[in-house]
Amino acid sequence: MPDFAKYPSLDGKSVMMTGGASGIGAEIVAAFAAQGAKVGFLDIDDKAGAAICAAHEQVTHEVCDLRDIGSLQAGLAALKDRIGPADILVNNAARDDRHDWRDVTPAYWDERMNTNLRHMFFAIQAVAPDMAAKGGGSIINMGSNSWWEAVGNFPAYATAKAAVHGLTRTMARDLGHDRIRVNTVVPGWIMTERQKALWATPEALEAHRQSQCLPDLIDPVYVARMVLFLASDDAMMCSANNYMVEAGSI
Repeated sequence: MPDFAKYPSLDGKSVMMTGGASGIGAEIVAAFAAQGAKVGFLDIDDKAGAAICAAHEQVTHEVCDLRDIGSLQAGLAALKDRIGPADILVNNAARDDRHDWRDVTPAYWDERMNTNLRHMFFAIQAVAPDMAAKGGGSIINMGSNSWWEAVGNFPAYATAKAAVHGLTRTMARDLGHDRIRVNTVVPGWIMTERQKALWATPEALEAHRQSQCLPDLIDPVYVARMVLFLASDDAMMCSANNYMVEAGSI
């Protein structure tokens, strides 16, 4: 097991997240909790969310369908009541369902944007005033290697993820005068249980290994470590940029 860093600046900080009940999100929750941060996350999966909270001290969650902006705003307000105003926001939630471009309807397209992009802006809008009042903060948006690598079979998802980078850069400019940093983490193909169950065939894994500079498949813990760095005071002068965790595949 790698000897990972401890970030004293994260101890006691208030962290709000979207999507923390499984996959990369659950790893990020665990990583912040181990740093002594107070973590509150929103997730539609009540059972899995409760299990994550039971496993870690100083972690709480609210059940929320992030496609419903009113529910998102109410959930963030409830978390604020429990853990205090946010110092850190991690916009993690997304869903990379495959879809054929010929089958996409306007309704499906809108649902994909609502699932993978829209809630990020409204979460930022909800927490940024408190960060400004505190004198600064860190916002971390989860991007994707998919559009960088021109991956097919999910055009609506890839479009939403490409737009995350535009959101990051414009909000970094708008919020920077309040010392709020906004960055994007770009995961490669991360070996979550969902990926293993649905798409990680031996043939697909071998092809992806060949596309990476490094030979090892990527565990979610490495995405979490990059998020911790960007949230910490060590990254105080990092904003408006992309931070890759993709083993050199892009």
